[in-house]
Amino acid sequence: MGLRSGAITRWRLTAASLLALLLLLEGGMFSSHSPPPAPLEKVFQYIDLHQDEFVQTLKEWVAIESDSVQPVPRFRQELFRMMAVAADTLQRLGARVTSVDMGSQQLPDGQSLPIPPVILAELGNDPTKGTVCFYGHLDVQPADQGDGWLTDPYVLTEVDGKLYGRGATDNKGPVLAWINAVSAFRALEQDLPVNIKFIIEGMEEAGSVALEELVEKEKNRFFSGVDYIVISDNLWISQRKPAITYGTRGNSYFTVEVKCRDQDFHSGTFGGILHEPMADLVALLGSLVDSSGHILVPGIYDEVAPLTEEEINTYKAIHLDLEEYRNSSRVEKFLFDTKEEILMHLWRYPSLSIHGIEGAFDEPGAKTVIPGQVIGKFSIRLVPHMNVSVVEKQVTRHLEDVFSKRNSSNKMVVSMTLGLHPWIANVNDTQYLAAKRAIRTVFGTEPDMIRDGSTIPIAKMFQEIVHKSVVLIPLGAVDDGEHSQNEKINRWNYIEGTKLFAAFFLEMAQLH
Repeated sequence: MGLRSGAITRWRLTAASLLALLLLLEGGMFSSHSPPPAPLEKVFQYIDLHQDEFVQTLKEWVAIESDSVQPVPRFRQELFRMMAVAADTLQRLGARVTSVDMGSQQLPDGQSLPIPPVILAELGNDPTKGTVCFYGHLDVQPADQGDGWLTDPYVLTEVDGKLYGRGATDNKGPVLAWINAVSAFRALEQDLPVNIKFIIEGMEEAGSVALEELVEKEKNRFFSGVDYIVISDNLWISQRKPAITYGTRGNSYFTVEVKCRDQDFHSGTFGGILHEPMADLVALLGSLVDSSGHILVPGIYDEVAPLTEEEINTYKAIHLDLEEYRNSSRVEKFLFDTKEEILMHLWRYPSLSIHGIEGAFDEPGAKTVIPGQVIGKFSIRLVPHMNVSVVEKQVTRHLEDVFSKRNSSNKMVVSMTLGLHPWIANVNDTQYLAAKRAIRTVFGTEPDMIRDGSTIPIAKMFQEIVHKSVVLIPLGAVDDGEHSQNEKINRWNYIEGTKLFAAFFLEMAQLH
């Protein structure tokens, strides 16, 4: 009581600065480093001074329930509201903004829902500067406090420097960090070091509906002057050390259906005289992978890129505390014992996962039923230089061989329902060097050069259609819990990530 507003402001700044210092010391990862280059010093000061405003904006964006996964009108209205708020934010920065009508989405039940617009925005068109395009998405996965959230998922809540809320790290926080970096230059009336473009969508979590067609349509218009593409839609492999991502695995998703008839059977009446579909399916699924994780489909490893000494050294240089990783994963034991083996099997070797069985009895209690028809679901994460169509043929041939040896009278059908290629970039491209330099400036350390074991189709799509270098610069820590309950981004990651993007602009200008 009795504090004047100026004193309150100074107290908040002191507290924020102390928090940043404590987080830095707690990490123990970062060596002391020299002050930022002169053009960035005022920008960094501005970001520190306005961090509470940046957090407040994130809170306002998280409050919009922009769920694209549940196809209901209320969430679609929220998605349209989210895209309108983002478009307005960019316009107030001085960007030229176009909201592209994406039409409607036809759902399996016959209903139609409008697809939220895709934002195309431009800031600057100086032909002497490089042009960097940032991709982000503002839709989120479903979230409900009753599903295990400790706080309301749509009310950004700060606890011990962690900002909890759906979309905080995936992907509203990183999108805002990029916007915040631009706004710092604008507020200080400093010239942006590069031309900047934005492509922001609202359907990424639902498969980026209609986005590929738009990118193809705009490749000789909106993307014609783009030199580099940046995505920030994944996480570090550490809680403390920043990373740059240069590759992701692809994904081939399969179903294998075994059918005797449409109706189920009573096991007392028919058990012992049938080729049971479930028994066939279990044998088929069991033939795919062994207990060490090795895929048993003949020829599946033939096109995997050979391992080089340089690649091995990259894995050795990555900071990964295996004990911390195992504990945070709540897993008793992994299949492999060394950091290098674990990283290689997450990133550069294919993996096969069995996901479930449709048509089987899975409720509590005992039901003596023989399913008349069952569908097994599994997927293979693909790596360079595996080909989706080749993998489809190999898997189909293998399952047909296994099934034929069972002499079953049932019918089997194998289908590949999704086929996404792996993506890998040239780490010697200009923007990878710029990102490394920016990380050294902001964090005082070399980044981990990592791949992502999951699939980020947009990276491969941009690379193949636009033919420009793509880099993934994550901001979030490994424990941010994207898609999970209690998703969060650390205040420190959010604010230092904003500085990272500002430094990246400058480094790109110098290297371009």
